[in-house]
Amino acid sequence: MAVVSKKIPAPDKVKVKTALLSVSDKTGIVELARALSAQGVRLLSTGGTHKTIAAAGLAVTDVSEVTNFPEIMDGRVKTLHPKVHGGLLAIRDDAEHQAAMKEHGIEGIDLVVINLYPFEDVRKAGGDYPTTVENIDIGGPAMIRASAKNHAYVSILTDPADYPELLEQLSADAGQTAYAFRQRMAAKAFARTAAYDAMISNWFAEALDIATPRHRVIGGVLREEMRYGENPHQKAAFYVTGENRPGVSTATLLQGKQLSYNNINDTDAAYELVAEFLPEKGPACAIIKHANPCGVATGPSLVEAYKRALACDSTSAFGGIIALNSLLDAATAEEIVKLFTEVIIAPEVSEEAKAIIARKPNLRLLSVGALPDPRAPGLTAKTVSGGLLVQNRDNALVEDMELKVVTKRAPTAQELEDMKFAFRVAKHVKSNAVVYAKDGQTAGIGAGQMSRVDSARIAAIKAEEAAKAMGLAEPLTRGSAVASEAFLPFADGLLSAIAAGATAVIQPGGSMRDQEVIDAANEHNVAMVFTGIRHFRH
Repeated sequence: MAVVSKKIPAPDKVKVKTALLSVSDKTGIVELARALSAQGVRLLSTGGTHKTIAAAGLAVTDVSEVTNFPEIMDGRVKTLHPKVHGGLLAIRDDAEHQAAMKEHGIEGIDLVVINLYPFEDVRKAGGDYPTTVENIDIGGPAMIRASAKNHAYVSILTDPADYPELLEQLSADAGQTAYAFRQRMAAKAFARTAAYDAMISNWFAEALDIATPRHRVIGGVLREEMRYGENPHQKAAFYVTGENRPGVSTATLLQGKQLSYNNINDTDAAYELVAEFLPEKGPACAIIKHANPCGVATGPSLVEAYKRALACDSTSAFGGIIALNSLLDAATAEEIVKLFTEVIIAPEVSEEAKAIIARKPNLRLLSVGALPDPRAPGLTAKTVSGGLLVQNRDNALVEDMELKVVTKRAPTAQELEDMKFAFRVAKHVKSNAVVYAKDGQTAGIGAGQMSRVDSARIAAIKAEEAAKAMGLAEPLTRGSAVASEAFLPFADGLLSAIAAGATAVIQPGGSMRDQEVIDAANEHNVAMVFTGIRHFRH
């Protein structure tokens, strides 16, 4: 047996005689109340929950009758009372606690069923400041924490999904709950209030424009357990934060088995990239492998955009993730199913496309309903040993940047479009990144190298291989624009790109050797622009 306090052992079994029910989400509450009542459990409740249970014809006592104090201030004060919290926190086997309960007329509460004001839903819906504040629950978290602390005697349920297990316990064991069950429910309860408070504190930081609050907590709700993590020996799960951003966390799985850890990571990367291409400006496709794009393209139709993206590196695209910026139609679906693909994600999917994709039952098909706004603010986080690195989302777009021509020759209109395209893609490539693009299509992508020169060379090699596969006389890097997501520290990276056939370069600038790089560009009659914005991605 566990120790409660003063070396009092916690009982294994506790009879549920009195239950307090106070829920915002009333899913299953009437059925639960009816089952508890049938077991002879006295029901206490508040506000709307009390009305719901009473309307079902069940005997239920309003908490105000227990406290002898009315619910006041629009319901802000109703359960914050010693007769409630004393009934939750009292150690039943402690003589002093028993005496205090008797002296003050406090009755024990053995079961508490609570879920909180829908703060997350109000925030996602874009509620104004007063409305959002009003949906911060106070009494609920206080009762949850009190009950969870005293789990030696009190069962606390915060999730309707746990109602069946509770009823099974009560039915199988003469109306009693086991200590192990109460422990698990207490752990779940503290996690719930922690995530709830995290959401509130992060909202305040956002609303008040506090970039670096003294305490930063990121909470999430378990979406699903996974078979394994990044590798088979690692355990993993997917948690959702409630952020109202279209993507893999909000998508509907139309077909296929559960997404893996790597699938989710790669699908997120793919959808964030393709969202950089607005549908009103034309169809676009991004193909991702191991979180890096291996082909990105626009086209007059979605199927053409897909074909052009695939042409960049059809070898790497095998087993990849395909993201589309507009409705997946039948023609595009017919082309995609010719290649082994792990996941397709799109804003919408036509019925004809669904039928075609269904020929490949293991192919995961996701529909999101919308694209994320690439300009929207937000936070990203990653763990390090003993800490979190938190930063604003990289929502800088090349369309919004003031491009500075630094060479004698200015880019042509087509070169400028190719520059912007390449830089938009480079933002989503692991550093060091070099991207060649021509006519709205990636020609070669070099990702994640320690040397930027190597990235330029690898991208050129990829372009040559793609040209051979397509039967082209020369690679698409000939006459292309090249983007570097960070400044070119030496002229060697530029010279490698020029050797591959690039005629225009876009880069942030800012190196101590910028002039050396500019001089090399001028010597080869290459146009170069500086963005002043870097897109490191690690």
